[in-house]
Amino acid sequence: MRIVLDRPRCEGHGLCESVAPELMHLDDEGELVLDLEEFAEGSRELADAGAAVRVCPVAALKLV
Repeated sequence: MRIVLDRPRCEGHGLCESVAPELMHLDDEGELVLDLEEFAEGSRELADAGAAVRVCPVAALKLV
């Protein structure tokens, strides 16, 4: 699976980063950077990506 960012929708709240810091981070300008975008089924990274998707208050992340 893959995580996808809708960059124009992202407001830089950072909740996703707080639940999945090994997958993403906010840069110095407050823009989200995806450090890892593809995940194996059943992996811990996929579970963390799912948590990041769920906590985004503006639905800027999705798993496909």
